[in-house]
Amino acid sequence: MDQDYERRLLRQINHQNVPEGQLTKSGYAPVSVKSGDRFIPTRAGSNWSINFHYANENCWSPNQNQRSKDASADTGKDAVAYAALLRNELLGAGIETVPDPHTDDRRQAILSQDTHSLFRYTIHTKRVPFDSGNEISPYSLSPLSNKSHKLLRSPRKPARKISKIPFKVLDAPELQDDFYLNLVDWSAGNLLSVGLGACVYLWSACTSQVTRLCDLSVDGDSVTSVCWNERGSLVAVGTHKGFVQIWDAAGGRKLTSLEGHSARVGALAWNGEQLSSGSRDRVILQRDVRTPPPMERKLQGHRQEVCGLKWSPDHQHLASGGNDNKLLVWNSSSLQPVQQYSEHLAAVKAIAWSPHQHGLLASGGGTADRCLRFWNTLTGQALQSTDTGSQVCNLAWSKHANELVSTHGYSQNQILVWKYPSLTQVAKLTGHSYRVLYLVRNSHLHRILGHDMQNVKLQVDQKRVCVVCFLVGCVSRW
Repeated sequence: MDQDYERRLLRQINHQNVPEGQLTKSGYAPVSVKSGDRFIPTRAGSNWSINFHYANENCWSPNQNQRSKDASADTGKDAVAYAALLRNELLGAGIETVPDPHTDDRRQAILSQDTHSLFRYTIHTKRVPFDSGNEISPYSLSPLSNKSHKLLRSPRKPARKISKIPFKVLDAPELQDDFYLNLVDWSAGNLLSVGLGACVYLWSACTSQVTRLCDLSVDGDSVTSVCWNERGSLVAVGTHKGFVQIWDAAGGRKLTSLEGHSARVGALAWNGEQLSSGSRDRVILQRDVRTPPPMERKLQGHRQEVCGLKWSPDHQHLASGGNDNKLLVWNSSSLQPVQQYSEHLAAVKAIAWSPHQHGLLASGGGTADRCLRFWNTLTGQALQSTDTGSQVCNLAWSKHANELVSTHGYSQNQILVWKYPSLTQVAKLTGHSYRVLYLVRNSHLHRILGHDMQNVKLQVDQKRVCVVCFLVGCVSRW
């Protein structure tokens, strides 16, 4: 290139790059450094905070699996395994197993296994000799480490699937839309009892046959609660006039009628041969069905209607909830409550004892409260709580996994499955147009249908009775 032309070209380039006020009198800045033909791009206008944010989103951690959209797909599992594999090879994380993306067990999180930093000082020790049980073959041509080989050989858990479609829908005409009543229960003999108006109907899950057990219209009365005993042979029926009737389901006959309440009986709970009943008269009566009717224990602690009753799995404590926003715990010998919880801001109907942890009690509040709370009845302390966003109508624990299901009313009318103690939502079932006021659990239907159904739940709103089968994998069984 001509030297004069090159000199003029460089003067023109420098003249364009130098701001005004810095030019010399001759019109251009002197050139002191020779320029080559190498192109170096400028990154002055790059927004590195946004670029790093996008990079972190692509390399999400297993703790964020339950928040990602693809956590339920196989691609989500592959991404978790691939991320763990990269951490092993690049950072020496030493990850050997990958947890299921659907679980929320923090103890199995990948990041909890990685306790090393990127930059650290270590003392290198001599490697352990080859062990066929722990090391890969020394003649292997694989570039992966021993930990990565264990990671790739780790078994993959099948994806958990919870059906969101009802297995069976039963028509329930005249089902009362009353938050304080308990009109549905499932027996150990696989019979479903539903109180519709003045009658109690039985539906057999084996034959799908419907029979009418009793009709209270002849006495001008109506059904306000039903409850089976543990053996599934007797069913207690609470009435609007305050009576508690004991019926033999097999023979279809009434055994006895218990008096004592002056208002409707909205809650019933069996404890062996003893029957507890809660009424609008604010009294809880405990009676042994084998003794004459005058033998009873009267528990007085609520200031308004008693709408929830549940006995603990060890048959030693009774939990009661009332419209006075109180949750009381009674023992089998005292006439006064041994514990009282007043944190709820609305009526407490939803009560459930945990079958996994002794003394753990869960309760849910009404529309003004909407909270799901957990209590340690051994120490009397409140453990934790969460706002569900809608009225809590019922609670039920899983017998095989540390999970529970809740049904809701105003205003979302949904069914939620929670994992305890993380209180993360495992599933959300929608479709009811009215409040899901009643919930019962059964463990026999999966044997009859011949499917892999570990449990069947019944959700009831004002118009429909929906039987929903939770199809689960090996993560947990309902």
